[in-house]
Amino acid sequence: MDLESVRHRIPGVALCALLAIPCWFLGKAFPIVGGPVFGILLGMVVALAWKKHGNFQGGIQFTSKKILQYAVILLGLGLNLTQIAQVGARSLPVIVTTIATSLVVAFVLCKAMNIPGKIATLIGVGSSICGGSAIAATAPVIKAKDEDVATAISVIFLFNVIAALIFPTLGSMIGLSDAGFGLFAGTAVNDTSSVTAAAASWDGMHPGANTLDDATIVKLTRTLAIIPITLVLALWTARSEARRNKEESAEGLGGFSMKRAFPMFILWFLVASIITTVASLAGVDPAFFSPFKQLSKFFIIMAMLAIGLNTDLIKLVRSGGKPIVLGLCCWVAIAAASLGVQHLIGIW
Repeated sequence: MDLESVRHRIPGVALCALLAIPCWFLGKAFPIVGGPVFGILLGMVVALAWKKHGNFQGGIQFTSKKILQYAVILLGLGLNLTQIAQVGARSLPVIVTTIATSLVVAFVLCKAMNIPGKIATLIGVGSSICGGSAIAATAPVIKAKDEDVATAISVIFLFNVIAALIFPTLGSMIGLSDAGFGLFAGTAVNDTSSVTAAAASWDGMHPGANTLDDATIVKLTRTLAIIPITLVLALWTARSEARRNKEESAEGLGGFSMKRAFPMFILWFLVASIITTVASLAGVDPAFFSPFKQLSKFFIIMAMLAIGLNTDLIKLVRSGGKPIVLGLCCWVAIAAASLGVQHLIGIW
């Protein structure tokens, strides 16, 4: 990256950072909504009045793409693989089932409802893995447009809020145990902030339950699914492009390149997770990694704000019906799958 490129990007990056600050504090004040949602909403509102970004566009584009990838890498510094293996392993049957269910529902409805494939993929992955973080990791891999990301984030946000509000009461009505609700919240609620909100609400309704820790670890275990899912999507995208480029050519998939297909930021995400795990085993205080986790969250807010700046809110509202239906179906299917598998293996 040359000095001129850096200078070209500084105004846009600085703008996104500045606008992300109030979104960060709003996310802290209203965790059920979360900073990324405030970011993308503010970006879309600003874009209504400010159509042409001029000298800021280069930095805005850099933030929506590269800063987003840096956020995912830093996210790995919050994952202790040993802790996940110890506590999260028993939740694997539920996690695998809910992820598979969401992806199948997204694939089927994408075809049946004629929803753009990239939007369906982002909603399916965001619903099944970890909301905004999964969308952030997947978007660059499948080369999704900013408007696709905005649509997916908006849909995920809607059902996050509903889940955080109604799941504690639903869990009580159907007789979930404390362990059962921790697993339910960790697998059936999309975003980390909403998982913690739902679990904290349950603990308030059931003094001494302490489901918050279990729900959070289950959620972090889900986050690891980012690695295989993005790798598969990267290969799928690269092969699809190769087919288009070599269509009716005797070389077939000769244009496919593993090096180009592999999303390097996911490799660094895994390296970051391994660093955290080794450091924890060596006795490093987990609080050491807290600033990196906070920076990751701030970078995601910046990236969502940049995506909002590049999104046409009016167009988004007009085209939002089908994606919302898809998000609803994925959300209901995941909740049903989580409860169903829990019942089968005797956790409920």
